[in-house]
Amino acid sequence: MKKPGGFETLVGSFRQCLSSLPDKRRGKNRRYGMEDAALSAFSVFFTQTPSFLAYQRLMEGSKGKSNAQSLFGVHRIPCDNQIRDLLDAVSPEHLFPVFEDILQVLEAQGQLEDFRCLGDSLLVALDGTEYFSSDQIHCPHCSTRTQKSGKTHYFHSVVTPVIVCPGQNHVIPLVPEFIVPQDGHDKQDCENAAAKRWLSRQEQCLRALNVTV
Repeated sequence: MKKPGGFETLVGSFRQCLSSLPDKRRGKNRRYGMEDAALSAFSVFFTQTPSFLAYQRLMEGSKGKSNAQSLFGVHRIPCDNQIRDLLDAVSPEHLFPVFEDILQVLEAQGQLEDFRCLGDSLLVALDGTEYFSSDQIHCPHCSTRTQKSGKTHYFHSVVTPVIVCPGQNHVIPLVPEFIVPQDGHDKQDCENAAAKRWLSRQEQCLRALNVTV
């Protein structure tokens, strides 16, 4: 974020969205808030180091405060297993407003102008990526492929749209579209079908931003 206060604005918006995440816990044992679990998980991706949370807990114990607290406002850092237990049941759609808030903040601050090219448009690239794969573990939302051996392979994939620009070493991620079996469809879902759903759902926003896909 180039503008002062921009990062804090986004973190505040992020926290507000995360505080409303559905919580499966019914008892009084709620030492860790849902937003703390989600922000702790996000901080791992933000720093791109799997040992981040362990180091943050060590820092909190030795210095009284961690970067997770100062950067993201995390009150208490759960352990990895607690994070998984709290977040696994949460549908990704609950986080989609965060993508929209980030885009609005960047537009309001004029930072999208650095990404405009080719007739003053924003270039949106869509690509599919596989984020789970197994020959044994599967669920009703899995896609499948049949291997040469005749064995069924299970996987999850998603279309990930991003705003790109020649000469920019950063991209701006947009709301993803998951490739999952669709109700009322006999054929298996695919990248093309998911991309079409995304374009249909985002049409109004894309027109307002002057986008080339």
